[in-house]
Amino acid sequence: MNLTSSKKTLLLSGVALGILACILAYFGNPKNMAICVACFIRDSAGAMKLHTAAVVQYFRPEIVGFVCGSFLIALATREYRSTAGSSPMLRFILGVIMMIGSLAFLGCPLRMVIRMAAGDLNAYVGFLGFAAGVFTGTIALKHGFSLGRAHETGKINGAVLPVVLVVLFVLSLTTTLFAFSEKGPGSMHAPALLALAVALLFGAIAQKCRTCFAGSIRDVILMRNFDLIIVIGGLFAVMMVFNLATGGFKLSFAGQPVAHSQHIWNILGLYAVGFAAVLAGGCPLRQLVLAGQGSSDSAVTFLGLLVGAAFCHNFGLAASAAAVATADAPAAPGGLAMAGKAAVIGCIVILFIIGFMPKPQEGK
Repeated sequence: MNLTSSKKTLLLSGVALGILACILAYFGNPKNMAICVACFIRDSAGAMKLHTAAVVQYFRPEIVGFVCGSFLIALATREYRSTAGSSPMLRFILGVIMMIGSLAFLGCPLRMVIRMAAGDLNAYVGFLGFAAGVFTGTIALKHGFSLGRAHETGKINGAVLPVVLVVLFVLSLTTTLFAFSEKGPGSMHAPALLALAVALLFGAIAQKCRTCFAGSIRDVILMRNFDLIIVIGGLFAVMMVFNLATGGFKLSFAGQPVAHSQHIWNILGLYAVGFAAVLAGGCPLRQLVLAGQGSSDSAVTFLGLLVGAAFCHNFGLAASAAAVATADAPAAPGGLAMAGKAAVIGCIVILFIIGFMPKPQEGK
């Protein structure tokens, strides 16, 4: 089964991913956030009490499903390879940066596309930053940037993350160890077993068609290859049809669910995400899929995303969503506080240091 064999199968793969996202949105996931890898990792970090933001605490079955779906399909198709050893600390830092940038924008690249399909003009503005970040990352690649080669390890290494996530998921269902939001985005979710089943399929399809939001733009820039863009286009089209059919489409900057209109920080946040994703070898979704098919390097990047989520909420780096006035509270513009702005700028500086640091010459 090769979903990359033709443009038709790639488009159908994107359509299938879009339908799965629609199912999650229909059955209870937050509006405009049918799937967001960064937000779901953030919610899961909160559920494990790595941060105490009460409105974003829920152990998301989708994270388990993305990893395990990739793991199972890789085993079934003999594509599973346990690898490790390539610049683990840099990968960890890149994961942290991707999370900081995502929470500045309030969404990962996958949610960016989903927000675009709902008419959120803030996401279109953010896309400019994401594309610019990917472009900067490709320049670093052309100048010789590399995290080095990974090497094959014992097969059990690549299975550690899927097994740990399954154990945590079971504990979240059977014990009272985890925190659960009573209001806010963390309280909005599809039934757990349905979410897991949908995510298993999503992870399997994403593994077979190599879905990557940063990689799709990178391939266009480097190789004039539009294959991965076709997958994203299929997902976007289905989500737009779903939003139009259910009344969820609203072409505007204001009034969008879990969003803000600080345009410069939407741009810079996603610029950091795009730049870091190219250096790390994939967007947050791609990192989960690679971790599922055996990459311990991507598992380290996932840990960076997890720690980054906790760091953002414990130290006030995440953006707040704009809110309309109610009887109990005035309107709020949302956006980043000064600490979050400083963090985004710091992340971009670090990315330039990592991406364009002079390489040691051989023999020196």
